[in-house]
Parts: sequence; structure tokens; C-alpha cells
Amino acid sequence: MMSAATNLNILRGQLRRTAPMRVSSRNDLVPTKTPRVNGWTWPPQVFQVIVWLVYNYFAIVAFGMFIPLLPPPWKHVLYAFIGLAFGVHLLSHVAAVTIDPADASVRAKKTYAGPMPLFDRTVQAHVIQDSHCYLCDVKVGPKVKHCSVCNKCVSDFDHHCKWLNNCVGGRNYRCFFVAVSSAAVGVVLLVAVITFIFIQHYVDPNVLRSDPRFHSVLTNNTWLVFLPSAPVKTSAAGLLIVAFATVILCFTCLLLLWHLLCFHFYLLCKGLSTFDYIKLQRQKEARSRDAEVESPHGIQISSKVSQNHLSSMDCEPTQIHGSSTCKTDNKGSLSSRLPDSICRELENIDKPPEKDTTFHHDTPNSTKKENKSDMSTSRSWKPGMGADMQSESIRSVESVPDVQDPLGSSVMTPDDT
Repeated sequence: MMSAATNLNILRGQLRRTAPMRVSSRNDLVPTKTPRVNGWTWPPQVFQVIVWLVYNYFAIVAFGMFIPLLPPPWKHVLYAFIGLAFGVHLLSHVAAVTIDPADASVRAKKTYAGPMPLFDRTVQAHVIQDSHCYLCDVKVGPKVKHCSVCNKCVSDFDHHCKWLNNCVGGRNYRCFFVAVSSAAVGVVLLVAVITFIFIQHYVDPNVLRSDPRFHSVLTNNTWLVFLPSAPVKTSAAGLLIVAFATVILCFTCLLLLWHLLCFHFYLLCKGLSTFDYIKLQRQKEARSRDAEVESPHGIQISSKVSQNHLSSMDCEPTQIHGSSTCKTDNKGSLSSRLPDSICRELENIDKPPEKDTTFHHDTPNSTKKENKSDMSTSRSWKPGMGADMQSESIRSVESVPDVQDPLGSSVMTPDDT
């Protein structure tokens, strides 16, 4: 019983342990592997194998099937040009794969035999800091990057090419560029040859039968390939099928090669590398994301400002609609707005006296009306008058309660009439 309790307490003590276990720190260690010397280091990449297969296929169909069918003047010319393009591509491709693009300090150590030390991200955030690589354990230059695929520092790093199975750096960039350019030129010439053969097959097939060995062939449906060393008979349908498949493959290669070639022409004009271009694009994306994060707040602020502006425009006093602009003597609108009561008084004052078409005798009532009209016209409103003079005129108009008797003997009020 005592031993069982002791074992139980020991297990509980292990479960209650608060010190960090060594297993947890392994997640912060970057797994390592043996560095690659060049593109011939085993294992090969799938794209690398595809490149060599396509190159051999193009060489076989170009020099064995299509170029021997050309008429004699063009046959030797295309042998020379396509042979030169394919030869330059082969040499530059092999050189780009074979050259070790590692930094001089890494190549001086010659530590390709064993695995590299583990990299602990808890100690260092980056592999290269302060011009020192903590995996290669060497001092490196400013344009050096540690390739994760090759597991070594590459001087003037451009990119890791899967077609070459090697890094492209300052030491092999020219070979890489020549390989891409020669491949593009060679594929274009091959497409031109196949197009000429395809057209002549339907227009004038005898042009393609210039070799003396075609004299022994009785029918035009039989063609000879791999001339002149090892002639093999084939049908016209088989020749056209191979030509069609080759053209499709050529256009696929041209799409990749010319896109890559134009991109590197652009980088050369800008003085950038592929890695520099990728870093600039990431910085632009980061700035655009920051702008998108900040833009909703800016939109909300601007919308609030516009709403406040609209509300201030809508919140004009409603009395403006009730007020009117007084026009007198046909001299334009007043520069200031007056209350409705004053405007109505002014409109009543400014109305011209209505002409009475009926005949009136010279009576006191008619005399009163004439005096009133004379006084109203003499008190007419003038827009150029000041505010004080306008108010005095209004008060003077309102303060005329009676009229004078035409005989001048007494003062008459409206009640007396």
C-alpha cells in the first residue's frame, strides 16, 4: 500500500511539474538538411527532368524530321541557325546548372558534406542579421540571401530556379539569361520551319521531296524522316500529327520563355533582381492593406462632415420662406429683408391710384382722394435709402391720420366724411 501511494505521488509530481519541457522548444528550431552544391545534386527536380526531355524531343524532330525536308537553299541555313541556338542553349544551360552560386565565404568553408546546425528562432529572429548568417556561420555581403531550398547563402541572390534545380545568383545569372534567350530563339525558328512544311504539304509537296531518296518512293502519301543517315518511312498523317503536336508544345514553351525573358528585360532596365521586385511588391501590398484599414474611418468622417453640412443647410430658419422681397418703383429688389407687415404696408403704399372712369364733381370726397394719392406717391420707397431713413419713412406714412380741407379753413378726419 505504501509503495502504491508513493508511486501515485510521484506520478502526480510529474504531472504538476511547472518547468518547461525540452520537447516544447523543438517547435522553435528550424529543421536543417545538407546544403546543395549545384543543380546536379541529388535528387533532381521534376521540372528539371521535364526541361531535358523537351529539349531532346525538339532536337530530334527538328534535325531528324523537319529540317531535312526543306529545299536545299534553306536546309543549310536552318541547320546553321537552329543548330547554333540549340548549341548555345545547351552550353549555357549546363553552365547555369553546374556553377555554384554560393557566397565566397561559404565556398571557402566547403561545409557541404554534413548537415547545417539547427536554427533557433527564440534566439535569433532572422537567419542573417548584421551581415552574419547564423546557419552558415559566416560573414556575408549586403546582397546575400540564405536560400531555404539549397540551404546556403547565395551572393547577389535573384531566385531559386526549379527548371535548373539551382539558385540563380551573381555567378550564374548571365548563363541563365543566355539559356532563356537562346531557347526562345530556337523555338521560334522551329515553329517557322514546321509552318512552312505544313503549308507546302498542301500547296506543292514536291518542294519537300528534294532529297534523292524520295525517287524510290512510288506514292506521295509516303514520307521519309531521319534523312540522310537513317531514312524511315512514315505516312503523311503521321507526319502531320507530329508536326501539330510539336507546334502546340512550342507555343506552350514560347508562352513561358517569352514571359520570363520580357520580365528579366524589365528587371535589367530597372536595375532590380527578382528578389528585390518581390520585396517591393510585398511592401506595396502592405501599404495598400494599411490604406484599406484606414479608409473606412476616413469615409465615416467625411460622411459625418457631409451630413452635418447638409443638416446645417436644411436647418435654415423657416421664416425666410415667409419673408418677402419688397419691390417698389420698379427699381429691383431690396438688399435687406423686412417683416411681412412692413412689406405689406409698402406694397399698399406703392400701388398707383386707380383711375376712375366715372365723372366726378368737384366735391370734398374727390379732393380727399386726390390728396391721399399725392401723399402716397410723394412718400414712395427708394431702395438706396438707409435703414434709419426707411424706418422714418414708414413711420411717417403710418402717422398720417387725416387730410386737409381743400379750402384750408379746417382739418377733416375720415370720420367727418
